[in-house]
Amino acid sequence: MVSPLPVLENKPLFAHGDTSVTPAPEHISRLVIYVVKPSRYDDDGYLVRHWRGVLPSNTLSCLAGLTDDVVRRKVLGEHLNIRTVLVDESVERMPRRKILTDARRKGTRTVVCLAGVQTNQFARATDIALEYASLGVRVMIGGFHVSGMTAMFPEGTPDIARLTDAGVTVVAGEVEDRWAALLSDVVNDRLQPSYNFLATPPELKRQPVPRVKRSYMKRFAVSNLGTIDTSRGCPFACTFCTIINVQGRKMRCREANDLRDTIIENYNQGINFYFFTDDNFARNKNWESILDLIIDLNNEGRHITFMMQVDVRAYKIPGFVEKSKKAGCSQVFVGMESINPDNLKAAGKTQNDVSDYAHMVEVWHEAGVAVHVGYIIGFPFDTPESVADDVRRLADEMKVDQASFFMLTPLPGSVDHKRMVENGEEMDADFNRFDSFHAATNHPRMTKEQWFETYRRAWRDFYRFDRMRAIMRRTPRQHYWNVFTNFMWYKNSFLSEDAHPMVTGFIRRKKRCERRPGMPREERWSYFLRRIREIKNEFVTRWSLSRELQELWLQTRRRTEVENRVADALHELALQRKRVRFRIEDWKTAYSAAQAKVPAAWEIVAAKLNVLSLRCTYTRQDLDNFWRQTRRYWECRAFHRINWPLATWYAVRDAVLSLRFALHMALRLQ
Repeated sequence: MVSPLPVLENKPLFAHGDTSVTPAPEHISRLVIYVVKPSRYDDDGYLVRHWRGVLPSNTLSCLAGLTDDVVRRKVLGEHLNIRTVLVDESVERMPRRKILTDARRKGTRTVVCLAGVQTNQFARATDIALEYASLGVRVMIGGFHVSGMTAMFPEGTPDIARLTDAGVTVVAGEVEDRWAALLSDVVNDRLQPSYNFLATPPELKRQPVPRVKRSYMKRFAVSNLGTIDTSRGCPFACTFCTIINVQGRKMRCREANDLRDTIIENYNQGINFYFFTDDNFARNKNWESILDLIIDLNNEGRHITFMMQVDVRAYKIPGFVEKSKKAGCSQVFVGMESINPDNLKAAGKTQNDVSDYAHMVEVWHEAGVAVHVGYIIGFPFDTPESVADDVRRLADEMKVDQASFFMLTPLPGSVDHKRMVENGEEMDADFNRFDSFHAATNHPRMTKEQWFETYRRAWRDFYRFDRMRAIMRRTPRQHYWNVFTNFMWYKNSFLSEDAHPMVTGFIRRKKRCERRPGMPREERWSYFLRRIREIKNEFVTRWSLSRELQELWLQTRRRTEVENRVADALHELALQRKRVRFRIEDWKTAYSAAQAKVPAAWEIVAAKLNVLSLRCTYTRQDLDNFWRQTRRYWECRAFHRINWPLATWYAVRDAVLSLRFALHMALRLQ
């Protein structure tokens, strides 16, 4: 394969347009804006959509806030009625009929805005854009892919030229201060083929703040989660990063006072947990005033918590860790990327000091904040053995609480991608695979198959049961369920769908007719049978995962100090005797070893018979062992060997335990 992005000679693609705002003409009384976050295709070409998503799109919230500001100021005319429809294709279908109906309605301007398009979504976004443009609907497309391409290849590229040639408007850069002008061009029917705002990124001071729509959040597993970008840009110069070439290396920041009203309004809608999407919140010059704002809101009784992205040296900023803790920070996402100094040097990430990683984690832990690290697999000095050892060190020596693994991908907009294009190095021709869990290029020390298997092994090794148990036992009580639900999300993603957690959700919704153009539509019967097998495999995987998570909960749930000592003593007995069914004498031995008052035999029996009590439930291993044995008898048709009364009792115990676990989870996800 060759590079899919040869530079077009002498064909300038982008030009600055007229940014003046002209009110809508009198005969146009209605503007309908469909702001769409496109999904992506899976390896079989089917559109990826889920019943419930995990990460809401901050871009949709940004454009919702900008549009609300245009409506409030009435800059497009007093007579113009503006309606915004947010569509996140990862959790809902494109409202095709409604779009076409609006587009054909007299006195109405309709525009489809494909927003925040990442490289792995660009193939799907292109298909949407070309379809609606061919039907006469106005279409705009923006996001990191087209902006990154434009930043690094201002002469133009074939994939973007294809869009403009079809009548699609391409927007590069951020649209604060320009959104009203773009909508003015829509209502006055003067959209240009392209707009380039990269050279003059907007200041964020006093700009409209992202607005979380409650109706949108209902489509996500955690409905109290909101996103806000308090700053943009990054001062560092990592060669794999697109931020610095799309948003710039100069930090542009919002002010605390601009955020207050929006956070209060969101809180009244049930949004009390935030993900600050800043690439590096610690380098926001207003970090202290923003944290003070959240502290004040918490002191007023609003109980707001958040997670944020920071660099490895953020903990050295005087007062930063302490104030983050006081403001309610539950987790920091830290871009470690690698623990091999040679890899960091090759990536231009010279600000990272590997020898300081463990101390950095310890400082955050002392503040009661969980540490989630990003780790990239595929740097020049990586091998399967070195990555496996790095994962061990992350979990057992540095004691990070969560890790996200990525395959190094030359994303358009990065220095790495531009260098590879200019050097003619081999890259995958399909942007749909530029998703950080496919090998999009070659590696000097691993085949593509070895590279992918190393990536998968990293997920399995880090999220082993014993390591998750160690993490949960040291997690502060107030953040226990945040970390626990993250484990559920991550393991569900890489076990059930073999995909990165950042691009998955819960319960795949797959349709035979929603397949990538150019790929054949399967016959109904063959598709039905294959889908049944997929659903069966997903069910078995999730059933096994639910049992593992129940065991994790039972072994790490909050107990009294005496209960913890008894549980440890029972665990030792189980290891010695290689069984987990305990007699009354075993319980007495455990209480004695825990230096606790030994209960009477009748008290132990009563506690064990009370299915509504968890006092004597420290594990579900006895249940699992019994069901495995019963299944073997059933498969061998040795029905007479099954203990039917005990099976009935265990079924009741298992059902009650599962129900209690499900209720705990449901209450924490509200």
